[in-house]
Amino acid sequence: MSAKDKFAKNNLPLIGGVLAAVGASLCCVGPFVLLALGISGAWIGNLTLLEPYRSVFIAIVLLLFGWAGWQINRPAEVCETSSACSVPQTRKRRQVIFWITAIIALILVTSSNWIPLMV
Repeated sequence: MSAKDKFAKNNLPLIGGVLAAVGASLCCVGPFVLLALGISGAWIGNLTLLEPYRSVFIAIVLLLFGWAGWQINRPAEVCETSSACSVPQTRKRRQVIFWITAIIALILVTSSNWIPLMV
C-alpha cells in the first residue's frame, strides 16, 4: 500500500466528519456568512433547503468522529510495529488534530443554536 493510500485511509474519518459537519451547518452558516459579507436578497431564504437533512448529517458526523476517535485512541500495542500509530510523536499529533477538528465540527453542528443570538 502506498503512502498516499495509507494517508487517505487513516484520515478518512476526520475529513469525512468535518465535511459532514459543514453539510449539517450549511442551512445556518451559509446565509450568515453571506449576510456578514453584505450579500443579501430574497434568494437567501432558499438556502435552507438542506434543513430536513440536518439530522442525517449530524448522525454521519457522530459516526465518523466516533470511528476516528476509536482508531486514534486505541492502545499502541494493537498497532503494527511499522505503522505510524506505534510512533508516540505521530500518535500525539493525530490526537491533537482529532480534537481540533472535533471542536470545529461541534461549532459547525451547533451553529443553528448560537448564530441567531449573534444576528
